[in-house]
Amino acid sequence: MDRTVHKRYLDYRERYVYFGRQMPLLTAVDFTRLSAELTVLEAKGEEERDDEEEERFAALLHVLLRD
Repeated sequence: MDRTVHKRYLDYRERYVYFGRQMPLLTAVDFTRLSAELTVLEAKGEEERDDEEEERFAALLHVLLRD
């Protein structure tokens, strides 16, 4: 895990204490995988994502507590 992803994971864990208690806490491995998927979808941009990708993007934002 590189420094940037590690920092985002630590931020996620901090937000989890306040906002995520209804969801299971992601492991570092799961967080890294989902964060990478989010980065790919984010790079596509809103206009390039199809409806399915847009739904996945929104779901990832929610799971990673970035919404």
